[in-house]
Amino acid sequence: MCSLALVVLIFILTIGNALAQEEVLPPDSTAVVEEAAYAQPVLNLQAEDKPNDAGGAVRVSWDVSTDDDGDGGIIGYTIYRGTAAAGPYEVVGQVPSGKSDFDDGNTADSLTYYYKVIAMNDALFSAGVTEVEMALATTAGPVQSSEQWFDFRRINVFAGTLLLSFLIIFMISRAKAGKKLFIRKIAGMEAVDEAVGRATEMGKKIFYVPGINDMDNVQTIASMTILGRVAELAGQYDTWLEVPVCRSLVMVTAKEVVKEAYTKVGRPDSFQENQVHYLTDDQFGYAAAIDGMVVREKPATIFYMGAFFAESLILAETGNATGAIQIAGTAMPSQLPFFVASCDYTLIGEELFAASAYLSREPKLLGSLKGQDMGKAIILVSMVVGIILETFGIWEFSQLFSVIE
Repeated sequence: MCSLALVVLIFILTIGNALAQEEVLPPDSTAVVEEAAYAQPVLNLQAEDKPNDAGGAVRVSWDVSTDDDGDGGIIGYTIYRGTAAAGPYEVVGQVPSGKSDFDDGNTADSLTYYYKVIAMNDALFSAGVTEVEMALATTAGPVQSSEQWFDFRRINVFAGTLLLSFLIIFMISRAKAGKKLFIRKIAGMEAVDEAVGRATEMGKKIFYVPGINDMDNVQTIASMTILGRVAELAGQYDTWLEVPVCRSLVMVTAKEVVKEAYTKVGRPDSFQENQVHYLTDDQFGYAAAIDGMVVREKPATIFYMGAFFAESLILAETGNATGAIQIAGTAMPSQLPFFVASCDYTLIGEELFAASAYLSREPKLLGSLKGQDMGKAIILVSMVVGIILETFGIWEFSQLFSVIE
């Protein structure tokens, strides 16, 4: 009987001890344990309209969590956005650990936004962000996105444009005032008189091929200017000039250019409509038709001025085989080797555009050409100075030319 009473007493004392230990633990001990598993929050959270943009973007920045020490405690940051401080909030982006800014590029300029940033570690990533975590997180806002009139990151481009514009306007004014502007000789243009004179002496035709692009191409426009000069000489010497084209607008333009040139030299009656004629707009059909005409009629002089592609060598090689003097000009880099190899003279790249100013001596064209050359000279000097400064570590010169953050 005594033994049974002793067992009951020990059992009661054990239960009481357990209950006493349970009462010692604070009621929020579970929350403390869970909270300790989460990361420290970000600091100095800010949201502002993204500068130098066309609107529709907000920049969010913060100081990284104190747990973001590179030891793997923080795996990244989740950015939340809401239209009211009290929420609700939605995820708009995530960035890796160590990063302290985010550009929200999907905002409406007329709305007000609020932002929260949660530092994520493994525990929080696995369990998910709770409403309690969201309520405790710092809120940034209100903020609205808006468009700016100027992108100040590109102020250097603006300054360069102003400088180049000033140089061009200044040189045009000098040309209009009668100042003699030096332009180096272009061999191909110097040979135009010789080429036309050769055709006149031989009593043969001059072929002028203006490329295969339409009038919306700047090379074709430059070609029409050169055609005007060739037509003047042909009209003056009473030599037949034939212009086969592959575009309707080029045909109309070329007819007017040739007709005006003949009128300018006092020979309007010498112009005939069939001097400028349409062949086909098919690339290789056009090349084949010209080759056939060259082989049959064996012209003394052939000009290739404008945009050319794979047909360039087909045309130039045929003309070379017939013994014609050939002058070519194009801004297509891939076709220049073929013209250089097959033609007597070749205008390389920008020489095609300079030729119009070179031949016409028109003040606006001359001034533009000289102004652009001065701008290129300034760029070349800047490159040399920049290389020296950067090489010897004197100053980071390249920052003057940066247009990207």
